Amino acid sequence: MSEIAVEYLPILLFLVVGIVFALIFVGAPILVSGLTGTAKPDSVKLSEYESGFPAFSDSRHRFDVRFYLVAILFIIFDLEAAFLFPWAVSLHWGGPEAWWSMMMFLFILTIGLAYEWKSGALEWE
Repeated sequence: MSEIAVEYLPILLFLVVGIVFALIFVGAPILVSGLTGTAKPDSVKLSEYESGFPAFSDSRHRFDVRFYLVAILFIIFDLEAAFLFPWAVSLHWGGPEAWWSMMMFLFILTIGLAYEWKSGALEWE
């Protein structure tokens, strides 16, 4: 073997191992799913879930805007929780500026929640 081939041997080995693992992690679930029968559709598997609308209907089908409002509310308050935990852990380093900035952030979110509540987005029929 030449000296250049010996230098590239670890890269080639890494590539071969990566391809083998990729084939295992992609091929094995497909094979297991085919053997266990999860790939065989029936009426229950093809029924609608989550949104309550048929899964394979026209893409221009109208549906209620409340789904969007609930999704937006979830994102808003999920982000609030994501910002609130690190802020609470590091509050002693930020001082009063950090406290007031978070109070302003929470105030804006409270205004958004009050608006959504007042507009009836939280009421479901």
